[in-house]
Amino acid sequence: MLSYRHAFHAGNHADVLKHFILVCLLRHLALKDKPFWVVDTHAGAGAYGLDAGYATKNAEFEAGIARLWTRGDLPPALADYVELVRGMNPPGELSFYPGSPYLAAKLLRPQDRLRLFEMHPTDVDLLGKTFQGDKRIIVTRGDGFAGLKALLPPPPRRALVLIDPSYEDKADYNRVVDALKDGLKRFPTGTYALWYPNLARPEAHRLPERLRAMKGIDWLDAGLSVRKPAPGEPGMSGSGLFIVNPPWTLAATLRQCLPVLKSALALADNAAFSIETAAEPQR
Repeated sequence: MLSYRHAFHAGNHADVLKHFILVCLLRHLALKDKPFWVVDTHAGAGAYGLDAGYATKNAEFEAGIARLWTRGDLPPALADYVELVRGMNPPGELSFYPGSPYLAAKLLRPQDRLRLFEMHPTDVDLLGKTFQGDKRIIVTRGDGFAGLKALLPPPPRRALVLIDPSYEDKADYNRVVDALKDGLKRFPTGTYALWYPNLARPEAHRLPERLRAMKGIDWLDAGLSVRKPAPGEPGMSGSGLFIVNPPWTLAATLRQCLPVLKSALALADNAAFSIETAAEPQR
């Protein structure tokens, strides 16, 4: 929906979980010399100011990235993500937060490509200005669900697809499942990362169950809840990232890092994390 602006939520606990894992996935793809593509179906503005504008309304980053900002005791994978955030800021200041397009662009090599889709006219204009002149990156104003079909399979047969809608439109709960199923038919060996929120609405509750019920795929589902909401309580209490064809090293990395994130970002004593795979659940 064109009313949604991610800047209100930039750097919150959901961004931390999503972007930390995104960096892990990109680092793994870059271990081989062969090129890869990154496709971001709902790219947003690419980067966000935290000291002015929308982000200051609720200051959600203060309970997210700001809690990790000065720590020097983080596990290596978390420290890598935080260092990338530090790299876009003045020394000692947390003034900006990178969206997934910025992080992906930072980790692209000359042979890799990034395809960004965004519907909001203001955000897509900001994306275009941010990446102007970078021939590795193409920004498209349009429906990322529809655009994804034309890109799969990508020429190098290696890719990470990030599916990350706002879910303000209830239809997105079905569209993400359809997009994942269609993508796997076109490109079964790709890595897919599908983000979802923990909300009181029934569609949100059913989505991870629907994803985990898919047959014949290798998946990992990572979740982080900063509090356990009371029945019917509004707001996002946590989120998850459902990954198809995850790197074999990812589960071990998450077992090391998610307890640290739970402790750092908890808003209540009942905060929790989960790591479930096609083989076994772990909490």
